[in-house]
Amino acid sequence: MFQYVDLANQLVDQVNSVLIGKKEKVTFAVTTLLAGGHLLLEDVPGVGKTTLANAIAKSIDCSFGRIQFTPDTLPSDVTGMSIYNMKTGSFEFSEGAIMHHIVLADEINRTSPKTQASLLEAMEERQVTVDGKIYPLEAPFMVIATQNPIDFMGTYHLPEAQLDRFLMKISIGYPAPEDELKMAMLYHNGSRLSELKSIMTKEQVAMMQEEVKKVRIHKDVLAFIVDVTKITREDENFILGASPRATLAVMKAASATAYLNGRDYVVPDDVLAVIYPVLCHRFVLSMEAKINKVSPEKILRGLLQKVTIPILRDFS
Repeated sequence: MFQYVDLANQLVDQVNSVLIGKKEKVTFAVTTLLAGGHLLLEDVPGVGKTTLANAIAKSIDCSFGRIQFTPDTLPSDVTGMSIYNMKTGSFEFSEGAIMHHIVLADEINRTSPKTQASLLEAMEERQVTVDGKIYPLEAPFMVIATQNPIDFMGTYHLPEAQLDRFLMKISIGYPAPEDELKMAMLYHNGSRLSELKSIMTKEQVAMMQEEVKKVRIHKDVLAFIVDVTKITREDENFILGASPRATLAVMKAASATAYLNGRDYVVPDDVLAVIYPVLCHRFVLSMEAKINKVSPEKILRGLLQKVTIPILRDFS
């Protein structure tokens, strides 16, 4: 059916061998890659956010760039800049860290909003503009950003426009005691990350992404997705509901989920599998919801009960 689906599942297994006991989170990360999206990892320090990003990058024969964001990081550190060459008497473009296939934006919420905004064009349009000249980014291109919870010292809120450009936002969480013990035993003799080898080329990743685009979605499943995003815009708990970009994001993530499961068509369970990590970071809660400490996940769970899930014998 698909030429590279087995290789995609091998990627999940290899990354999971490093991030012990977190196969669901690893699957979300690979799903984001296959859907051509970007991933936001939010969690406390030390649970494996950077390890997950590095494991994906090492498993793919692609160029890898890392930006360690700090309060004094400048937009030009991200996009690059034009530097005057005295020998030639002309300006030459010096590439920034964004000019890679896989980009780790580490602790993205520790830098200023101006520097955060320098990622917007690259994430949405797959290009950067420096001194009026456009530099396209080679496919595949993926930003994996990590951030600490917003109540930590020295953090800035990511603007809504920035959050909306991440296909998924996930939290890794602490491992179960038995998984943490297994991790400690495996890492006793050195880092497992250093042992990872590339199992696919950038061309194969690009072909996987093209195969995902061929996954079929029945119009009733599409209508289900639209109904969910529409109802979030009408709920009083949200000042800002899901955008049309969010509708497309759910569609892409569900297609990638079906692909990983070896199907060339999407079923409602594929949508339900990804809907929380795709939608919840895009909502802006009302003041009343914040006072009542109601989470976006809880609100969305209630809204899903009001939407009719399509039941058909054949979604293909």
